[in-house]
Amino acid sequence: MTGGADVPLPLSGVLVADFGRVLAAPYATMLLADLGADVIKVEHPAGGDDTRAWGPPHAHGEATYFLSVNRNKRSVALDLRAEADRRRAVELARRADVLFENFRPGTLRKYGLGYDEVCAGNPGIVYCSITGFGSGPGAALPGYDLLIQAVGGLMSVTGSAPGEPVKTGVAVVDVLTGLHAAVGVLAALRHREATGEGQLIEVDLLTTLLSGLVNQSAGYTLAGRVPGIMGNRHPSIAPYEVYRAKDRPLVIAVGNDRQFAALCQGVGAPELADDARFAGNAERVAHVDELAAKLSELLAARTAAEWFEHLTPLGVPCGPVNDIGGAFALAERLGLAPRASVDGDDGATLDLVANPISLSRTPPRYDHRPPRLGEHTDEIADWLDS
Repeated sequence: MTGGADVPLPLSGVLVADFGRVLAAPYATMLLADLGADVIKVEHPAGGDDTRAWGPPHAHGEATYFLSVNRNKRSVALDLRAEADRRRAVELARRADVLFENFRPGTLRKYGLGYDEVCAGNPGIVYCSITGFGSGPGAALPGYDLLIQAVGGLMSVTGSAPGEPVKTGVAVVDVLTGLHAAVGVLAALRHREATGEGQLIEVDLLTTLLSGLVNQSAGYTLAGRVPGIMGNRHPSIAPYEVYRAKDRPLVIAVGNDRQFAALCQGVGAPELADDARFAGNAERVAHVDELAAKLSELLAARTAAEWFEHLTPLGVPCGPVNDIGGAFALAERLGLAPRASVDGDDGATLDLVANPISLSRTPPRYDHRPPRLGEHTDEIADWLDS
C-alpha cells in the first residue's frame, strides 16, 4: 500500500526553526521537511543563505546549490541585530519543536537564542547545534568541509598516489553531518514523546568524519594501523578497484571467492582461480599487483559496457565509471525514480533530486519549491506577532 496526498506525513505538526546555512543544517532540515515538518528558514535580509550566491550553475535565475537543499521550506528574513526581528526570532524559537543552528559556538547566545535561553522559555525544545570542531577548544575554528577533509584524515586515504591527496567531488562531510543531525533530532523527538523532555544535540564535522571513515578509523583505533593513500584499491579486498577496459574505466568489486571464480570464468581465464597466489582473499591482497596486471590485460579486450553486460549475469559486481548523467540514466533504467519535480512560481518545473528514503505508507512529498529570500516574511511575522 502506498500513501497519498490525504495521508499525514510522519513529521506533520513538527515545527522546525532553521537558523542553519550552507549545507549540513539545510540538508538535514530538507530531509525533515520532505517528511512533513514545517521548516521555517531564517535568513539575513541582505543576501540570505550564502549558497544563494554560489553559482554557476544556475536554474531559473537561482543557484542550483541553494535549490538542492531547500525545498519544502518557508523563508523569513530577520536581522537579529534589529530589536523587532530579534524578538520575532526568539518567539519562533519559543514556539518551535526543533531548532537547528550552525553558527560558531556562542554566537546565538548574544541574541537570546542559545540553548539555555531557548530552553528556559521552551523546555521541550530539541535544539540541534552543528559545529566544525565542537564547542570546546575547537570552537573558534572555521568548519569548512574541505578543511575537515584535510585535518580529519579523509584526504590522507583519498588520491592516486602517496603524497597526492585529493578531496572528494562533493562536500561529503557536510552531507554526513546533516544525516547524523537528522537522526539525532528524530531520536530526541522520540524521547520527548515518551518523557516530555527536550534536549541539546551537538554534532560536529570532525567526529562525524572520523565515524564515517568506518573501517579505516577502526583499523587505527583497534590495531594502531594508520592507512595511507591506495588510489582506487581497497586495503582489505581484491580485486576491488578500477581497471581500464577497451574504451574507459571499469570497476570490479569482487567480495568473495565465488565471485572471483565467476570473474575468472567470465574473462576467459578460469585458471586464475586455481592459482595459489589468488586462492583466497588474503592471498589476492598480498599479490594484488600481479593480479591487477593479469586482469588489466584481459579487460582491455572489450568495452566497459560490454563487460558490464557480460559479467553482471555471472554474479560479478562490476560497472563502468559513469558521469552524473550516466548515473541518473542508470537509476531511471532500474526504476529508482531519482528525480523529484516541483512546480516553480513562474510556471516552470524544477527538476530536483529525490529524497532516497522510500516509505510504503508515508512517502516523502515535494509540495513546495525552494523559497525566495524572505518570501514568507509577512505571513510569518504576522503569526509571530499575534
